[in-house]
Amino acid sequence: MAFQKIKREDDYSKWYNNLVVNADLAEHSAVRGCMVIKPYGYAIWEKMQQQLDKRFKETGHSNAYFPLFVPKSLFEAEEKNAEGFAKECAVVTHYRLKSDPNNPGKLIVDPDAKLEEELIVRPTSEAIIWSTYKNWIQSYRDLPLLINQWANVVRWEMRTRLFLRTAEFLWQEGHTAHSTRQEAIEEAERMLDVYAEFAETFLAIPVVKGVKTPNERFAGADETYTIEGMMQDGKALQMGTSHFLGQNFAKAFDVKFATKEGTQEYVWATSWGVSTRLMGALIMAHSDDEGLILPPTIAPIQVVIIPIYKGLEELETISQKVKPLQEALKKLGISVKYDDRDTQRSGWKFAEYELKGVPVRIAIGPRDLQNNTVEIARRDTKEKMSVSMDGLTETIQNLLEDIQNTIYTKAKAYQQSNIHVVNTWAEFEAALEKGGFVSAHWDGTPETEEKIKDETKATIRCIPLDTTLEEGLCILSRKPSKQRVLFARAY
Repeated sequence: MAFQKIKREDDYSKWYNNLVVNADLAEHSAVRGCMVIKPYGYAIWEKMQQQLDKRFKETGHSNAYFPLFVPKSLFEAEEKNAEGFAKECAVVTHYRLKSDPNNPGKLIVDPDAKLEEELIVRPTSEAIIWSTYKNWIQSYRDLPLLINQWANVVRWEMRTRLFLRTAEFLWQEGHTAHSTRQEAIEEAERMLDVYAEFAETFLAIPVVKGVKTPNERFAGADETYTIEGMMQDGKALQMGTSHFLGQNFAKAFDVKFATKEGTQEYVWATSWGVSTRLMGALIMAHSDDEGLILPPTIAPIQVVIIPIYKGLEELETISQKVKPLQEALKKLGISVKYDDRDTQRSGWKFAEYELKGVPVRIAIGPRDLQNNTVEIARRDTKEKMSVSMDGLTETIQNLLEDIQNTIYTKAKAYQQSNIHVVNTWAEFEAALEKGGFVSAHWDGTPETEEKIKDETKATIRCIPLDTTLEEGLCILSRKPSKQRVLFARAY
């Protein structure tokens, strides 16, 4: 198919945008900073949703839905949260338009339809949800309250990029209430583990689990946990966060519960979320110059079968052989497409499915029928092989598992070879230029953190959860440090 290739190594940003558009995942919309997610892109997001939703329900959560609009007074109730999102808020001030008397056919805002109270278009839902929880929680019997919602949010970003940063995006946000501090912390950590397991086993992206520094915490949280992925240009991508909110929102909205002893206490809270940014992670972690490379678990089409034929008689013979193969694969839960369109040549189809990242391509022609074989091509390694039709479904099933493992193993090897341990400022700067994560000592002060960011554009991605205490000196201030943190330039 007509696909203007841009080499990943020449211009990573253009390469990324080119793939998103040409693989039919998404496109820019008529609304500034917003995107249209096209059917193929949405099919991938749906598979992510299904898998995550299954995991949420297995851990005891239920889905609900809360309003898109938040009254300004509610939004302001938790000050840190309001301040943290204030610059990104879209605000509704009026509820009606009217005809412009000076310009027929045009509409203007009706000045007589001004809202009594301005409404914030949700950048996140803590405020509206915790004002609701006040009515839902009275006693310890009402806890824990484990709620998730699938929704859209609006953050008025000035610089946007498809999937990675848009003014409106899709996500899920969990909001839970607990009777004890420890239970809330365990919930925040449990959901981080859910995200990490999903990223690694389903998206085939290895991640580092860690805690954000106070400077990088979610506004209104006491602690923010994160999973950080490494993209193929060596930059980090925050792929999901889970927040221990303490009692901050409970106090802001006066959400108390009666304990077993009869006393009144504020509840403890968490929130956690991942978004369509995971689509960007999937593209940037695995794809190549020919197009997407999708792990089989996430691919809308796992196997495509393309007939090679001359004339309708050959096509009919091939189709009769393909039909039972299709049915057998579907019974195994494998999504398969038989592309017998006569409007495009087989070479065009090969390029199309390579661009779209279909994990396994099967080509079958008259000679294959004679030999009782098919040609199989793997998308990840581009390896081609002639395989017997006997036991073909089992062969394909095993091949899909191998492709999934191979994609993850490759990404893991890349991650591990691009974690640089440094001890001096010179080593730190040199490592940043190579790309990847830089493990270094930091003195724990926000001043040093900001200075490093200003001088290098690198941020502390996290304090890894599996880190061990280690005496050292901060790379910049040379003050004592007790542990290493991970720095990187990031999206």
